[in-house]
Amino acid sequence: MEIKREDLLKNPVKDMKINKNTTLMQLMEMFGTSGGFTSKKIYEGYQILKEEFTSDETTFLSFPADIISTGTRGIINQLVKNKLVDVIITTNGTLDHDIARVYTDYYAGTFNFGDEKLKDMNINRLGNVFVPDESYGVIIEEKLMPMIEELYSKKKEWAPVDLIREVGLKLNNENSILYNAAKNGIPVFVPGITDGSFGSQLWSFYEMHHDFRINLLEDEHRLSDIVFDAKKTGALMIGGGISKHHTIWWNQFRDGLNEAVYITTAQEYDGSLSGAKLEEAITWKKVRKDAKFVNIYGDATAILPIMVAPFL
Repeated sequence: MEIKREDLLKNPVKDMKINKNTTLMQLMEMFGTSGGFTSKKIYEGYQILKEEFTSDETTFLSFPADIISTGTRGIINQLVKNKLVDVIITTNGTLDHDIARVYTDYYAGTFNFGDEKLKDMNINRLGNVFVPDESYGVIIEEKLMPMIEELYSKKKEWAPVDLIREVGLKLNNENSILYNAAKNGIPVFVPGITDGSFGSQLWSFYEMHHDFRINLLEDEHRLSDIVFDAKKTGALMIGGGISKHHTIWWNQFRDGLNEAVYITTAQEYDGSLSGAKLEEAITWKKVRKDAKFVNIYGDATAILPIMVAPFL
């Protein structure tokens, strides 16, 4: 069907007018008519998520670990607590940060403090978040090892998704993503399970108990069941890497995602998966040709709270 000139000129750009009483919902509606650049994309993402969150489709949430070191952990936790997503695919550091922050604190820092001085003070820097030694590896080992020991006493072989669920239940903390995911029956898949501190604890335990087994392929079997049983699938993908790729990889076996929102700071010029736009995923059959999708460029710690606030 030929598109006529008048079809393209139906919606004039309107000036945004805000004041101290403007709500996020009102701001979101203005994003839809302002003709702004990223603001319009945030509105498009909101509209897609409205369909994902309110329909019977299976919604995947993927994200890397770094944002779980920030207050954005609370936004992710609300999505999980309110059962707005059905499946989580993330990286091992999410397990680390979520467990550590149940028992200890991370601290607001700066990108610009001298890293040599931080090292001498036993403070690790994650962007502009300060993580003291006692708030990371030490506490994770102290809390996680007894949990693994107890689970090992029940059976010797575990699918990572089941192990993560049991750890989440043992955390028993409403601020924990893992706890609320376990309580709400939302599986958490970590394809790179041997990475990070959580993975190191699994390795350390294996060194002492060589009959301890992590069944990686059982996770893939569970994912395949979810994908093949779904009537429709949608995804909110924050950042790239293995969590994004595992989400779109499994959805290619059902001819691709029906809907997708991708928030990223990466660019496509270097051919990276993180920089690849969702348009590229169509060629791999990971996103359907008729899918509703949007690529939003920017920092998820700023974009995500605005986009999902109307649902929380």
